[in-house]
Amino acid sequence: MSVFRGGVTLDPIADALLKQVRQELGYKEKSGQTTKFGHWYADRVQDTQYRDAPWCDMFIAWAADKADIGSYVGQFAWTPSHAAWFIKQNAWAQRPEPGALVFFDWSGGKSYKGIDHVGIVERVEGKKLHTIEANVDRVWLKRKVRDTDKVVGYGLPRLVKAGADQAAEIRTTEQPFVPAPRTDVGRNSPLDVLGTPPALLAAMVLVTVVLSLRLTGRRRGTHRRFTWPHPWNAPTPNPERPERVGAVPAKSTSHSPPQPSPRTRRAAPSGGAGPRAGKATPSAAQAALGGTGSPDAIEAQLAAGGRARVPAGAGSPTPGSTRRNPYTPKP
Repeated sequence: MSVFRGGVTLDPIADALLKQVRQELGYKEKSGQTTKFGHWYADRVQDTQYRDAPWCDMFIAWAADKADIGSYVGQFAWTPSHAAWFIKQNAWAQRPEPGALVFFDWSGGKSYKGIDHVGIVERVEGKKLHTIEANVDRVWLKRKVRDTDKVVGYGLPRLVKAGADQAAEIRTTEQPFVPAPRTDVGRNSPLDVLGTPPALLAAMVLVTVVLSLRLTGRRRGTHRRFTWPHPWNAPTPNPERPERVGAVPAKSTSHSPPQPSPRTRRAAPSGGAGPRAGKATPSAAQAALGGTGSPDAIEAQLAAGGRARVPAGAGSPTPGSTRRNPYTPKP
């Protein structure tokens, strides 16, 4: 702990950082902008381009690492990224104090994105800042006196540490997670083989699903058989269907005398000669059948399957009919 001029007490981080950077005052870069700070940073990030890069911020990273306070100071090579890190850590301020990192924008801008240079505040006198800076005049590590009109803001490592300590305190005071008590399982128990009870439950579910799928696959394509109270006899296939009661009798295959159609009743005999329609004589029927036999012979020939054109009135009366057939000749 150091006491700054005017009775201001430095915090341990600022004190450690200032002690480390004061030891390097007067350092001058080598040819080609090569420095030990650039080599250290390039090896740390595994990138050789930083060996000859502008080294104002890499020097602060090196000094913080040597003082074992790198977690609170930050380790960067690009100054806008370093300022953004302080802003994110809620450690950004507009008032200077010893041990703070001061960020400059030579154009007078106030955005962290336009920052060009960084140094360390050693003390504050009025509106003047006494700083220790690297890469000054492009070659030196030396003390400088700066005005505040080019200052964008200040990064305070002590606030970074305060935020980290508060977060650690919150983590340690929170209720820790207490896992459920685990049941002791013997070596011969199934749980000892399968693992924890959730694993056993998952295995049981898997076995149940597999058995269900197998049973479903076996039953696929089978038909369910119903048990009836009385045996049921299927009908015997028979091409000759039994004749139903009250059904219209099928037509006989035997030849019967042709029945005249209504058109035949109205039609007039062709030729214009001979007896009137419906007055045919037995001689005409005999002539149509070949001129042989009596009416009994004609009926016998028709019953035997003979097909002949019989004139009207040559047929036989229907048995049991009381109505006279108009085509039957009068006695």
